Amino acid sequence: MSDEKKYITAEELKKHNKQDDLWISIQGKVYNVTDWVKEHPGGDIPIRSLAGQEATDAFIAFHPGTAWKYLDKFFTGYYLQDYQVSEVSKDYRKLCSEFAKAGMFEKKGHGVIYSLCFVTLLLTMSFSGVLLSNNFWIHMFSGALLGLSWMQISYLGHDSGHYLIMTTRGFNKLAQILTGNCLTGISIAWWKWTHNAHHVACNSLDHDPDLQHLPVFAVSSTFFKSLNSYFYGRELTFDSAAKFFVSYQHFTYYPIMCVARVNLFVQTLLLLFSKRKVPDRGLNILGILVFWTWFPLLVSTLPNWTERVLFVLISFCVTSLQHIQFTLNHFAADVYVGQPEGNDWFEKQTSGTIDIACSSWMDWFYGGLQFQLEHHLFPRLPRCHLRKVSPIVQDLCKKHKLPYRSLSFYEANVWTIRTLKTAAMQARGLLWEAVNTHG
Repeated sequence: MSDEKKYITAEELKKHNKQDDLWISIQGKVYNVTDWVKEHPGGDIPIRSLAGQEATDAFIAFHPGTAWKYLDKFFTGYYLQDYQVSEVSKDYRKLCSEFAKAGMFEKKGHGVIYSLCFVTLLLTMSFSGVLLSNNFWIHMFSGALLGLSWMQISYLGHDSGHYLIMTTRGFNKLAQILTGNCLTGISIAWWKWTHNAHHVACNSLDHDPDLQHLPVFAVSSTFFKSLNSYFYGRELTFDSAAKFFVSYQHFTYYPIMCVARVNLFVQTLLLLFSKRKVPDRGLNILGILVFWTWFPLLVSTLPNWTERVLFVLISFCVTSLQHIQFTLNHFAADVYVGQPEGNDWFEKQTSGTIDIACSSWMDWFYGGLQFQLEHHLFPRLPRCHLRKVSPIVQDLCKKHKLPYRSLSFYEANVWTIRTLKTAAMQARGLLWEAVNTHG
């Protein structure tokens, strides 16, 4: 009798989703990860978001096969009663297994080397244009090259956050600090914190930080209810200032994107100097200090304040293309409120993402992230494989009658502005109502 399996219902499992009581189910086996959450390399947010649920698909998406052996020590002895796998999950897991057997998660091609060489060339040209020329237009062109290099560096940093782009974890961490903190001024610790939460809770209005931009932007009128942000642990207040800014967001979208980098600098500093536990805090701060040493020094070598301001603005404007791209991938997609559910992993990724259609020769410009759905489904898959697996993902979506949206860059902009305008018009109605009410 002692060998009989012990079972727990899904309703009972849901009760274990508290700060000091975190259980999850993976392939029907229930694990207590309460203590592990503090050490989890991906941070605490992904586990807390999926606690009290069946989370097999999310686990498979984010972890290599070698991670399975570590689960046994967390096993509670319970199995999930009536554990079932949907047809779409079966197909998804089969695909993951086939990709793993083919070695696709380990085969990274020569993309990293090419990217490093390209970034080196861009930075060399930018620095040379500033330091070796007195021509105004060459200085401005150098600013554009610097912005382009930041875009490419960000893609490398993104890759290194999802899988090893270097030979060892130590070298990979070094690459992260160099590409993120030292060269762009944006902390890899901040990126991991927000990005992992985004992947797990793709397009959840109250869980996904990539949609929480009040008082400046609101992609849905649901934000008008002053939602509580699970990620930030505070209310996203829709006050009179938010009503005003959101009312004109379809006009301010592009100008704000041009200076969006400033917000990333601020968010980095807020995290690194917060009371929150930050992995490698000292190393991250050191990297940021490196950036804020070389960048102001480079700008200061320009002959006058006009050129200095224009140089910085141009570099930011070029980089804004990347910020725009990231918002195009999600702003106009479907949204929802609430905790992400592990048993509809595939469905949530398809509904919350939009791909950007482009020719293969433009893959370098988008860093592979034009295949947003493919990346969300297989975040550990090197970017060189995303175009190859795209037809397979399309077929799977078609089979299960799920959306697969792929738009041109222009069309994606139209969809995004339309989404922002719809919310803006609703906010404007509230604004005028408040003005008329209070005189």
